Amino acid sequence: MKLLAVKSWLIAFLGLLALCLAITGKDALFLSGVAVALISALIFDSLFIYLKEKKVRVTDSSIITGLIIGYVLASDEPFWKFIAAALLAIGSKHIIRVNKKHLFNPAAFGVFLTMFLFGANTQWRGAYLWYVLIPVGLFFAYKVQKKEVLAGYLFSALGLFAAQALLQKAPLLNIFGFLSYFYIFVMVIEPKTTPVFKRAKFAFGLGVGILVFLFTELGVNFDAELAALLLMNLSVPLLNKIPQRRGA
Repeated sequence: MKLLAVKSWLIAFLGLLALCLAITGKDALFLSGVAVALISALIFDSLFIYLKEKKVRVTDSSIITGLIIGYVLASDEPFWKFIAAALLAIGSKHIIRVNKKHLFNPAAFGVFLTMFLFGANTQWRGAYLWYVLIPVGLFFAYKVQKKEVLAGYLFSALGLFAAQALLQKAPLLNIFGFLSYFYIFVMVIEPKTTPVFKRAKFAFGLGVGILVFLFTELGVNFDAELAALLLMNLSVPLLNKIPQRRGA
């Protein structure tokens, strides 16, 4: 399955899940936030493309970015913060580039910077629906060839949190209740801002899991998961070179 087809499936899944969450939770505000972020991302991405190519074009990636922002930003934030997050996300994709590829996960960058600059809050809507996100996420991870990223993340995150639970004499199964499955199975495996080689992909996931654990334990006053992902995005150009030097 080509990446374009996978993106279409992801858009359909995120859109349907948002609709279900809004209906079952009777939360029109959540759906409104998703719509504002989605439309804003589409408009900003089309403007950037037009400025560079003099063509009007709509991309699947801008739709996905807008949808993710709608899930992550708190629904009770004013709409202008959703617009700001979309602008920052799309701007990072077109401006902050290394080797002709955008460096940061756009949605993570947009939301994190909106939190830092404008004091926005996150909600991670639907993040703990493991029974939906695990099977769907495994499917997408397989299709975009990011299984190693998942393996690295789960190895470090589960290992560290399990060790902590043992030291604190807490039930091991409790750690599964605190994992953000939306983050793991939608954002961490984003194909464009993660490494391309197997060892590098595993190292990337490993690093994200370690940073999430460290930030959580330190009690940082920012979103630990977004910060961990963005910091590891910075390492991707270097990680991509390691297997080549080893002849992989």
